[in-house]
Amino acid sequence: MGQISSDLASENVVCENEIKLELYSTTRKSIMEKLEILTDAAKYDVACTSSGVNRKGNGRDMGNCLAAGICHSFSSDGRCISLLKILMSNECVYDCKYCINRRSNDVPRATFTPEEICELTMNFYKRNYIEGFFLSSGIVNNPNDTMERIYQTLYLLRNVYRFRGYVHVKGIPGADPVLIQQTGYLADRMSVNLELPTAEGLEKLAPNKHRKSILKPMRQIQNGIAQGKQELALYKSAPSFVPAGQSTQMIIGATPESDYQIMSVAESLYDKFALKRVFYSAYVGVNEDKALPAVTTASPLLREHRLYQADWLLRYYSFRVNELLNEKHQNFNILLDPKCDWALRHLEQFPVEINKADYTTLLRVPGIGVKSAQRICKARKSSALGFDNLKKIGVVLKRALYFITCNGKMMYHTKIDEDYITRNLLSEHEKLPFDKDGMTYKQLSLFDDGMENAAMFGMAHEGKGTAYV
Repeated sequence: MGQISSDLASENVVCENEIKLELYSTTRKSIMEKLEILTDAAKYDVACTSSGVNRKGNGRDMGNCLAAGICHSFSSDGRCISLLKILMSNECVYDCKYCINRRSNDVPRATFTPEEICELTMNFYKRNYIEGFFLSSGIVNNPNDTMERIYQTLYLLRNVYRFRGYVHVKGIPGADPVLIQQTGYLADRMSVNLELPTAEGLEKLAPNKHRKSILKPMRQIQNGIAQGKQELALYKSAPSFVPAGQSTQMIIGATPESDYQIMSVAESLYDKFALKRVFYSAYVGVNEDKALPAVTTASPLLREHRLYQADWLLRYYSFRVNELLNEKHQNFNILLDPKCDWALRHLEQFPVEINKADYTTLLRVPGIGVKSAQRICKARKSSALGFDNLKKIGVVLKRALYFITCNGKMMYHTKIDEDYITRNLLSEHEKLPFDKDGMTYKQLSLFDDGMENAAMFGMAHEGKGTAYV
């Protein structure tokens, strides 16, 4: 037994040494310090979705992009997948008031070389820590210099390291369009941050950035995607340009825009720029500035959640912003999800007869989602549906029962009254993505916080071994 333990211990030491040698060069300490700084610096950027692209492995290169996933979220097939999410550099020539990496802040600075990013990505991928990576950056020297570094990283990763996994990078406003174009042929998704909902807010908090310079690369990427689809239709061997589409991100809560203004901007972006996603990032106070909310102000996470729910209604439920909000009703009811809030203000359209209503009408019933509506339309072709059938289909009856009938009858004797329904809906505790159960927006660690994994990477001393995805 002692010999077995000794052999196992010896084998573990060999494995640890192999991992260290494979992951790090002679500058391993500096790389790990950079990793700790630049993964932490990237945690405020939430625009890292990867749905919408499929690329099989070819038997020669490393990785694939089948059913690619979302950083700390879910892919199109339901899997939760992680990306290595880092900044190339947190050095920045800009001085945006809300940014932790702004020029005037005294914070530890670091910059990766393209080769270091490639080595980290490949080694983390081989260990099954990640299935792709997300790369953003502060503005080093100028936009062209930064965009060129990002392009060099992607070129090495695709052509030298033969990596075919998912890659999402930021387009840098103000960079040469040629660099944006070249990067687009190597990335799966690109995003250009809108930063703030309005040009006025941008001028106030980010004086070095301008709305036109942000929209210009967004338009270029949109046109490149459309052209790339046309070329692929004619030539199967044509290179793909940003095949997973583009997205953007807005900080909400740093400036006084209403939900109506924010959602109107999002709707315009979907209509005019064909974006895949608009991300809403609840403002986190990291800087003291008279133009910003106080650092002690709570982050508006619940408001962010309602905006995401409303965004879902725009993209999948055929709603328009003017139906959900208007000049008189400019903000969502924090206590109710936007769909319930809309239904309560339009009770004249309810109850809906499940066995007769068309698909679009079914989508507007609280408690009925896209899949449930599709199943209802399919199932009622063979027989009339009752409430038991709806429960099996997946309808959330505790919300839907106030708004539907089956064969002309409601589930219970219910008053179609706004106050009555509101009280009953509020009595049902809504499951939120953050609550008193301790769930937060803290990013996952590439390394376990325990000493075992920290020791494996040669960083057992306190304060080391924490990197984020």
